[in-house]
Amino acid sequence: MPAELRSTSQGQTLVLTLSNPERRNAIDPSMYAAGVEALSVAESSADIRSVVITGSDGMFCSGGNLQRLLANRQQPPEVQAQSIEGLHNWIETIRTYPKPVIAAVEGAAAGAGFSLALACDFIVAARNAVFVMAYSNVALSPDGGASWSLSQALPRQMAAEILMGGDRIGAERLHAVGLVNRVAEAGGALDAALALAEQLNTKAPNALASIKELLNEAPQASLAQHLGHERDHFVKNLHHANGGEGITAFLEKRAARYE
Repeated sequence: MPAELRSTSQGQTLVLTLSNPERRNAIDPSMYAAGVEALSVAESSADIRSVVITGSDGMFCSGGNLQRLLANRQQPPEVQAQSIEGLHNWIETIRTYPKPVIAAVEGAAAGAGFSLALACDFIVAARNAVFVMAYSNVALSPDGGASWSLSQALPRQMAAEILMGGDRIGAERLHAVGLVNRVAEAGGALDAALALAEQLNTKAPNALASIKELLNEAPQASLAQHLGHERDHFVKNLHHANGGEGITAFLEKRAARYE
């Protein structure tokens, strides 16, 4: 069966499923492009308010295809550079996508698969899921923004352990340090991720988009700059129709109905 990114919807949630059974859901350039396209289409759809990325057959993603990497060693370096640019385009699209993106991890998230999960806003993992930055185990350095994501989220020493050590780390440990948001029983990661998505789907989309943009801007901004960004987003959202609906619904003790 060919590698593919399957796209389905459940309510207001788009579900993207990595499927490459022969290689434990390893991802390739065709899947990167499909991921960017799926998010682009969903961004303009008012019917989609969140996205879940998961893997087929009880496995999240084994990362890159080592056979393809080995073949690329016989090609000019530009060939692999272009492939990584495709992955990075997908990673950046997820990070800047204005709707919440949740990774639902069963089995292993390895290499670029771990990077993909880190690019998401939330990670929901099965209790027996494992995460591994396998790059150093095959004499490579990370891609997919892994070193950036981990250095932002963790103390340097733990980021170094994950990236340099190349050991498998369980979901429970990553939950304890805040990298995994929720831990589900084995086989239950997708259902737990969809439940989280449904919770987020009840929020005002414009407010969630502002929060995600502020989170993305914060590492590069000074406090003074960021305070200005927060002010501008707050005022914009207060004067949005959803701002009036949210405040009124709270005061009237009813559920808000956001557009």
